[in-house]
Amino acid sequence: MNGAVLVAVAAAIGNLLQGWDNATIAGAVLYIKREFHLESEPTIEGLIVATSLVGATLITTCSGPISDWLGRRPLLIISSILYFVSGLVMLWSPNVYVLLLARLLDGFGIGLAVTLVPVYISETAPPEIRGLLNTLPQFTGSGGMFLSYCMVFGMSLMEAPSWRVMLGVLFIPSIIYFLLTVFFLPESPRWLVSKGRMLEAKKVLQRLRGREDVSGELALLVEGLGVGTDISIEEYIIGPANDFTDDHDIAADKDHIKLYGPEQGHSWVARPVSGRSAIGFASRHGSMANQSLALMDPLVTLFGSVHEKLPEQGSMRSMLFPHFGSMFSVGGNHPRNEDWDEESQARDGEDYASDGAAGDSDDNLQSPLISRQATSMDKDMVPPAHGSMSSMRHGSLITGNAGDPVGNTGIGGGWQLAWKWSEREGQDGKKEGGFKRIYLHQEGAPGSRRGSLVSLTGADAHADSEYIQAAALVSQSALYPKELVNENPVGPAMVHPSETVAKGPSWRDLFEPGVKHALAVGVGIQILQQFAGINGVLYYTPQILEQAGVGVLLSNLGLSSASTSLLISALTTLLLILCIAVAMRLMDISGRRTLLLTTIPVLIISLILLVLGSLVDMGSVVNASISTVSVVLYFCFFVMGFGPIPNILCAEIFPTRVRGLCIAICALTFWICDIIVTYTLPVMLKSIGLAGVFGLYAIVCIISFVFVYLKVPETKGMPLEVISEFFAVGAKQAAAAKEN
Repeated sequence: MNGAVLVAVAAAIGNLLQGWDNATIAGAVLYIKREFHLESEPTIEGLIVATSLVGATLITTCSGPISDWLGRRPLLIISSILYFVSGLVMLWSPNVYVLLLARLLDGFGIGLAVTLVPVYISETAPPEIRGLLNTLPQFTGSGGMFLSYCMVFGMSLMEAPSWRVMLGVLFIPSIIYFLLTVFFLPESPRWLVSKGRMLEAKKVLQRLRGREDVSGELALLVEGLGVGTDISIEEYIIGPANDFTDDHDIAADKDHIKLYGPEQGHSWVARPVSGRSAIGFASRHGSMANQSLALMDPLVTLFGSVHEKLPEQGSMRSMLFPHFGSMFSVGGNHPRNEDWDEESQARDGEDYASDGAAGDSDDNLQSPLISRQATSMDKDMVPPAHGSMSSMRHGSLITGNAGDPVGNTGIGGGWQLAWKWSEREGQDGKKEGGFKRIYLHQEGAPGSRRGSLVSLTGADAHADSEYIQAAALVSQSALYPKELVNENPVGPAMVHPSETVAKGPSWRDLFEPGVKHALAVGVGIQILQQFAGINGVLYYTPQILEQAGVGVLLSNLGLSSASTSLLISALTTLLLILCIAVAMRLMDISGRRTLLLTTIPVLIISLILLVLGSLVDMGSVVNASISTVSVVLYFCFFVMGFGPIPNILCAEIFPTRVRGLCIAICALTFWICDIIVTYTLPVMLKSIGLAGVFGLYAIVCIISFVFVYLKVPETKGMPLEVISEFFAVGAKQAAAAKEN
């Protein structure tokens, strides 16, 4: 995973530049006021600070759709260029108006980085460490603030500090960021798959994962092009097929499903069961502890069930399908091809024709992902009007290099990707079939054959046979859309990924139940984060530390008031970096939801203590001590939970095809709320006082705790595509609950 880690670190430098700029302007504005005589013009002073905020808000409105169109990497390159240009212009800045223009360009760069870096990291990181890597932007942002405060503090000790140098030096680290985005960062593999550029996506995944065999994850990315329809949660007992079971036996028995590995003779049988899976139980009843909570979102219980019952030994990847490339191919003699983009080939006899010609280039992909053939078994079993694909079960869907063994379909977090061919009788009496994708999740430890495989297959199994219990999230495959069934009456209607997303994202997609559900969670948590009080506490921190005597102590060392303020800010930021490092470690262990539910109560207590410190006179020393401890606790626990997690969640919960658009909506919400909180704080301080402001923030934190407990699911360790599927299931269950 070293490749993914290095890529995430390089991408997060964009947030380091954001933190650098935020801290630099806080120190430089003191000297800007003196040079341009802005003491009597607070509006201009406020604009100098806020113009970058306005620029970030403006660019955010279009960054998501543009990233879905052009890709994540090009916009990160543009962000680095904007940082570079704004740094040079600020270094020059002959007057206030040029400085405002530079701050606007700087805001454009900040908006692109803050919006797209979490998306980029989520789309390139393995599920097991995605939370850790997506905390890097928060870590590097605070690191940039610390470095900037140290630089500005050092310059403040000079006789004539230059604010132009303070601001303009930004162009130096932006050069490093530009070089990394151009020469080191790859394009997001999920975006490449969404554009049908399979060969490029495969190479990027091989680089990120450090291995040649990435077939399973590549298949997952293909299936992630569309959230499945007709989603259901099923439960299986899965074990190896024995010598007494053949294709005809399985096809004739509706209680058994046969899953095939890449090699003949290596196959598994799945038998649907009920009542054995924690996920299946949650989907029907919810967890026993939460049944009494009528307001609990079924989605929260459903996600929680994944983490309630983990396997005791082994993993599904090693236990179930040790070399599981995929399930279906076009017959035993189908040659392996290195590239999905060149699968089209001439067919013989009555075989189904390909959609494209041989030799399609990577930029002009029209051939189907799964090439299509029929055998006599198909023609005997299914009317020719729709065909069947039961014969397409003897090779591999995802081909590697010629002669190389096909890899498994482990997709991370204990999940496995599989497919099955399901048939039903249509209205005209003819059989209709279609691919169903299955996200499998192992539950419980493997067991012996006694009482399991005997009942599973109806015959004696091998003595060393093993079975596993698995929950299955079953839905329509992205490669077999319903609308193509009638358009392709001869043969299975399989499409290439580029055709699946040919129309691109649209606003209509936002009204799908699962996407609406995810947007409600993402927008809600962004609003609550901004109104939870971080800006107010930051605003009040210098005053609190001054009351605690820290300022006087540092002044006695011969430091000016400006230098003292900068040094205090640097020390505070250093403390935040240490706390974020702890959060990085816990993000994939405790989980996002658990961290929020653990840290928000501390925020509430800290704000209540600040209210008491403002209202109750317990002596200057006691009041200063309580206020100082409260501020330190608030900062530490905010950056461990409410600071990074909203952006992490928003980068995880949306489907690939609309991720950029939805992230833009959430980021726009963030910036608008940031502006509202920043500019209403002075008004609120005058109207309801400091105690009233902190009391209001405490109420918002209480609301946040309730919102997280009832509405925010746990997403740690789960593939992004599975998360999207769960949101669709949760929305379906919530709608059913309302009807009942």
